[in-house]
Amino acid sequence: MPTKTMTAEAKPVLWRIGEVAKLTGVTTRTLRYWEELELLQPSSYRSSGERLYSPADVTRVNRIRNLQELLGFSLAEVRTVLGTEDVDVLDRMASELKAGDVPPDRHKQLLDEGIVANDQLLARLDETLGRIQAFRDERAATALRLRERRRQLDEETEAAPAPVSAPAPVPSGAGSSQNLRGGIALTPPARRGSVPTG
Repeated sequence: MPTKTMTAEAKPVLWRIGEVAKLTGVTTRTLRYWEELELLQPSSYRSSGERLYSPADVTRVNRIRNLQELLGFSLAEVRTVLGTEDVDVLDRMASELKAGDVPPDRHKQLLDEGIVANDQLLARLDETLGRIQAFRDERAATALRLRERRRQLDEETEAAPAPVSAPAPVPSGAGSSQNLRGGIALTPPARRGSVPTG
């Protein structure tokens, strides 16, 4: 009598928030903040309320981080790119193909769906990158104008004549025999009863 081989069903791999933070290099505080913004949702929760993340969730965390760090996307732009069904289609396709045992017809269907979703995602990325490039070009043009104006001011300052200094005032000495009044030298009057010398 043939014996039946029992195959244990593989349990899905789930990580706690601290483990996801170590795997991705993103802090637990950031993960919670992304959850508040609805950029990331844990796959499940324990009865205690502890968050549990699947491999697809970890992939999404890395995707968000790369869009921010490598492409300079804001969180609003990340939401625009990732907040669509296209990303979900690609993730589902990857998960199903990774599981294996996919019939050829289903394999073709998954690939066709993946091609369409990826093309649409590329179009949104190109649009977002185009806006970022336009903003960068504007900032670069402003930088050139500012530097040119600074150079002109330097040239104007160097070409300007040196300011003429005012003549120093003539001090009146305590024992001086002459005083200046209105630019005219005045001789002090002789004292009464004094005999002029010379």
